[in-house]
Amino acid sequence: MGKLVILESPYAGDVEKNLDYARECMKDCLMRGEYPFASHLLYTQNGILDDKNIVERELGINAGLAWGKFADKTVVYVDLGITDGMRIGMKNAFINKREIEIRTLWND
Repeated sequence: MGKLVILESPYAGDVEKNLDYARECMKDCLMRGEYPFASHLLYTQNGILDDKNIVERELGINAGLAWGKFADKTVVYVDLGITDGMRIGMKNAFINKREIEIRTLWND
């Protein structure tokens, strides 16, 4: 059985570009036999939470962190940089003694 992983990739900034990238990362995890969870792909959809609303953003981050308690590791995709939200996820993984793996999709 594959590992449960929390997927960290950028959301803030160029949101459309970052969502496309996150989908690529999700596929990469699945192709590795992992079972990824990316809260920023789920909770930011229309009609769920508004990332520009500070209260709703915090609610989404906290929900993602709660799911992290069940994950085997956190995978961080860094081709587009590391955002503040990603740092929160990495800190949570560290505090909870969850493995953190840094990944890239693109070879320059």
